[in-house]
Amino acid sequence: MPEIRKKDLQDRYDFIVCGSGSSGSVIARRLADNPEVSVLLLEAGGHGNVPEVDDASAWPANLGSVRDWNFQAQPNAHLNGRALAMNMGKVLGGGSSINVMQWSRGHKSDWDFFAEQAGHSRWSYQSVLDIYLKIENWQGPSDAVHRGKDGLLFVQPVPQPKPVALALLQSATSMGIPVYDSQNGAIMEGGGGISLADVRIQNGQRLSVFRSYLDSPVTRHNLTVLTGALVVSVAIKDKRATGVHCFVGEHQYTFNANKEVILSLGAIQTPKVLMQSGLGDAAQLRPLGIPVVEHLPGVGQNFQDHCMAMGCIWEYPEAPPSADPGVQANLFLQSESGIDTPDIQIMQVGVPFASAQIAARVDIPECAWSMMPTLARPKSIGSLRLTGPNPNDGLEIHANTLADPADLKVLMTAVEIARDLANSAAMRPFVKREVTPTGLNKPELEQFVRDSASSVWHQSCTAKMGRDALSVVNGELAVYGVENLRVADASILPRITTGNTMAPCVIIGEIAAELLKAKYRL
Repeated sequence: MPEIRKKDLQDRYDFIVCGSGSSGSVIARRLADNPEVSVLLLEAGGHGNVPEVDDASAWPANLGSVRDWNFQAQPNAHLNGRALAMNMGKVLGGGSSINVMQWSRGHKSDWDFFAEQAGHSRWSYQSVLDIYLKIENWQGPSDAVHRGKDGLLFVQPVPQPKPVALALLQSATSMGIPVYDSQNGAIMEGGGGISLADVRIQNGQRLSVFRSYLDSPVTRHNLTVLTGALVVSVAIKDKRATGVHCFVGEHQYTFNANKEVILSLGAIQTPKVLMQSGLGDAAQLRPLGIPVVEHLPGVGQNFQDHCMAMGCIWEYPEAPPSADPGVQANLFLQSESGIDTPDIQIMQVGVPFASAQIAARVDIPECAWSMMPTLARPKSIGSLRLTGPNPNDGLEIHANTLADPADLKVLMTAVEIARDLANSAAMRPFVKREVTPTGLNKPELEQFVRDSASSVWHQSCTAKMGRDALSVVNGELAVYGVENLRVADASILPRITTGNTMAPCVIIGEIAAELLKAKYRL
């Protein structure tokens, strides 16, 4: 890893990358591969050299810790007034240092939709498949069409899968659901199926994107990584980004960029920094006393997140040799015919997980396992609102989870499918009893879903790529109306991808780096 030395900081770099998550780490590495280029990578969190990060099975301990931004959405009437936690990584590696480490590329229809929105084939499924083939070091069954073997990113099917996960594959087969070698590849080109989970875990250790791209024995003297650096705004002069303003502890710094500034701060912090820089909806910025640099009404709009029912739990007949809080198996299914992609994801986990509301009224046994029915293609759209002009002023996160009635219907269907799978004959050796939700009539099932609905922490789409009035960046990720400023993280997605978002964010980073290298002939 590059040595972090505040005393050696310069006030000027060629490129400033803000955020060291699954996009920012990629961009910093690819730019710094050219020794003639100077790169500053800014991260608000710390190093993350702790057992809770290193041990992939310890991921729940990171939620609510100093490695978490600890965002919270506004109370939501569609969730019986609950306010959902919006956990996001605040540490080198961002979400890839605190998440469950699933590698889920997104569906073919997602990427082809992005290409149409961007107006360029670089975002198409075939184009990003070529990138995946280059960056993956796939350790599963051979698939030369879909999987790469020589890349930086170690990916494998979940090692030593638990017997309950293997039984779930049998259960799915009995219901006519096709079984695949991987949750990526062919399964993401059609109507879905089931597979063991693809994970970025090796010998039980987490492989964050930061570590894979930047933990190298070769010191890159042209790359400076600064932790504890809170970016608060972009310095803009004459509609051109010239650098960033940030706080390191109590001290304010301005770092200047010779070439470009790249925001990779995630779908909450990126729009916040844009708005605090005068880039956003003029009707929101002016009342806060923020001078409007460019009227971009889409900043903070189009908020999307996957939503899961956290509370579908079955008790084991006897304690298994070991329990794993990671995802063991994945199903991607269509809730009805006639849609172009699976809109349901169901994750099987080896320990019990329940929302606080469910846990308050049901005695959850420790020796149990879970199914996590999830909206893979939510229709509910939320928004972010800046509460003040100062760096410490927060954001109101209006997630609007389950606001669209169609989402409630699909999630109820997903719960019913999960119950059918878990209560099948193939699963009987692993079921003493169904703990929750058990048999429910339709009104009771609706209330269960509203009480158990939780974020999957895939916040996205708040500075979307496209060509309409609410688009914030174009197909080259350049912010409309401002030169030398790009956004490269989950903010730019026109819609949330089918499945977990870490892998798509790596692709966003790779494409951003290629665009920058092409522009500056690096």
